[in-house]
Amino acid sequence: MKSKSLLIIIVLLIIGAFIFFKDYNNIQNQDEAVVASWSEVVNQYKRRADLVPNLVNTVKGYASHEKDVLTQVTDARAKVGSVQINADQLSDPALFSKFQQAQSELSSALSRLIAVSENYPDLKANTLYQDLMNQLEGTENRITVARGRYIQTVQIFNSYIRKLPTKWVADIIGQQPKQQFTVENEQPISNAPSVNFGQ
Repeated sequence: MKSKSLLIIIVLLIIGAFIFFKDYNNIQNQDEAVVASWSEVVNQYKRRADLVPNLVNTVKGYASHEKDVLTQVTDARAKVGSVQINADQLSDPALFSKFQQAQSELSSALSRLIAVSENYPDLKANTLYQDLMNQLEGTENRITVARGRYIQTVQIFNSYIRKLPTKWVADIIGQQPKQQFTVENEQPISNAPSVNFGQ
């Protein structure tokens, strides 16, 4: 009778260990997937930040009196460089929000710069400017794709570590949910834009 109880305990321990290590390995695999997708997002942001000085210098020659917009772009680009977040900090909502805000400010400043440049026909015809704009447009598309992949991998990771018994394993090894991408102006952009060619 005693040996039977001991056998049951050993079997339960083996099953428990099997579940623990299976979940632990799956968490590690999915954590690495989140890290890789975040690295691609940062890589594309870096590409954009590298292009901005060239774009500003090109526009400066044609729009020297548009100092405010050029200064805003330069400041936003500098701020992006000062707010960094690595894969180990993806569980920190305050730092993640700060990083997203800096990127959002750069996007907004670039939009104003592009709008200003539309007033300079010579600038628009400049080959260097066209090349930079094409690269910038390609970068924005790559950022969108990278964000989409990050959102998907975070959704899979967060769902996985919230399920039982994986949640217990995640709690033991200190795994927290990763921060998901959001936008600050969700309400305004959820409304369809009005198009009026009569004005």
